[in-house]
Amino acid sequence: MFKLIKAIMPRSDNFFDLFEAQARKAQEAAQTLRAILDGGPDTADKCARLSTQEEEADQISYEVMQSIRRSFITPFDRSDIKALSSAIDDAIDQMNKTGKTVGLYDVASFQPNMRAMGDRIIILANIVAEALPLMRDIGKNSGRLHQMVGEIGRIEEQSDQMYDTGLKDLFKSTPKDQALDFVIGAELFDRLEKVCDRFEDVAHVMGDIVIEHV
Repeated sequence: MFKLIKAIMPRSDNFFDLFEAQARKAQEAAQTLRAILDGGPDTADKCARLSTQEEEADQISYEVMQSIRRSFITPFDRSDIKALSSAIDDAIDQMNKTGKTVGLYDVASFQPNMRAMGDRIIILANIVAEALPLMRDIGKNSGRLHQMVGEIGRIEEQSDQMYDTGLKDLFKSTPKDQALDFVIGAELFDRLEKVCDRFEDVAHVMGDIVIEHV
């Protein structure tokens, strides 16, 4: 009887498509953020592009929530689906907040470690984009998924070190009569570190889902 009920109840098989669309949007946003950190006269245009990408990502996240409400059968627990989608969306939100900080203070130049953290953010986004399709068959891909979760954790640790070193270098190189420059730079470092933290959150959710389904 339960099988019959499942057969006639609404279901959605598009969750993986939506997750992967979110991951692609995270990749796009990461590339735009990295371009922002190169500075240049078109920085404002890049910030505007990042804002648009964040809005597009919000729409995908909304579609995930709507699919949860419509579906009787889901590939994971509903709370896990919501957590995974929200974690990816949060990473993109943090990227956009970084862009907004750049625009708010009209920042034109960036510290080397900011650009290095931007490089790590691209790597993190790429790992997530590679991992999510593997979750269509967790049993088959559990070993690789665990490795990727570990890779994200190691890269996030690297970003922590870049944050610490970059902040220290910024403090040493900022003249005492330009303290505002240090405050703005410190906020940018903090924003970039939060992006990396949010990708680590994505990894934690993926890892929990793998453990639950193996």
